[in-house]
Amino acid sequence: MPAADSGSAAAQFLARVGARPPVGGPLGIIAGGGLLPQRAAASAAAAGRPVHVVVLEGYAQPADFSAYPSITCRLGAAGRMLDWLRAAKVKDLILAGKVSRPSFLSLRPDAGAARLLPRIGMKAFGGDDSLLTAVVRVLREEGFNPLEARQVLNEIMVDKPGVLTSTQPDEQALTDIRRGLFVLRVMGAADVGQGAVVQQGLVLAVEAIEGTDAMLARAGTLQREGPGGVFVKVMKPGQDRRADLPVIGPDTVAAVAAAGLRGIAIQVDGTIIIDRAATVAAAESAGIFLLAVDPFAPEWAESAT
Repeated sequence: MPAADSGSAAAQFLARVGARPPVGGPLGIIAGGGLLPQRAAASAAAAGRPVHVVVLEGYAQPADFSAYPSITCRLGAAGRMLDWLRAAKVKDLILAGKVSRPSFLSLRPDAGAARLLPRIGMKAFGGDDSLLTAVVRVLREEGFNPLEARQVLNEIMVDKPGVLTSTQPDEQALTDIRRGLFVLRVMGAADVGQGAVVQQGLVLAVEAIEGTDAMLARAGTLQREGPGGVFVKVMKPGQDRRADLPVIGPDTVAAVAAAGLRGIAIQVDGTIIIDRAATVAAAESAGIFLLAVDPFAPEWAESAT
């Protein structure tokens, strides 16, 4: 495809999801836990963009962002966050990192957050994706341009199906992956969960509010005799790509190995890999396969029966 056509296609995609192309100006990062916000900050800074970080109290560590202008806020202080970002002339921003959903009583919204909450409405009581989609919409209404993480980070997703490791999935593993994808399609339609563990056709665990690590630890206690299970991690159907995409990394590989599982299946162009080289190396060392799949391809279809 000619470069001009490729650029036009990218612009059309961004317009379709309601995002403007990054202009190279200041980038705001609302940082939760994990390595993703740190990687995003470093990548943007290396590209010459000024970076401004809102460190979410209790999730991210201020010391990890000492190289950038930053502010530490509790989750309910949305008014303070947005005012600070506006003062820094930030338009483009990303939401990155792990954040567990608080109860309304523990949120303690500041005046700015209290002003925004009615515009989120009942979405606050739906699933995580419903809430995050509403948050993204409100941010746009407030004059910000929420971006996908892949607009800032390079090579965080796999762009075509295939096995990334020398260890290959066998037929039982492929059947278990197919089962896991079916379960996640059903769960995702209800805005619940991005991950599942399947062993020999049995669903050992599905991811709910406890998160990936706790789910994997629980699955490890439920293993049956025989070939180990697989961990499947994909987007929910129709999920907004600008918030809470599924993420794996070296720590995920370690948790999968500790649970006695044989492999990991992720979504092509839909699951973020933190430090791809280190993740693949960890999988190789543990003898675990890492497979990228297109969950909508015909070969991964499974009926309810």
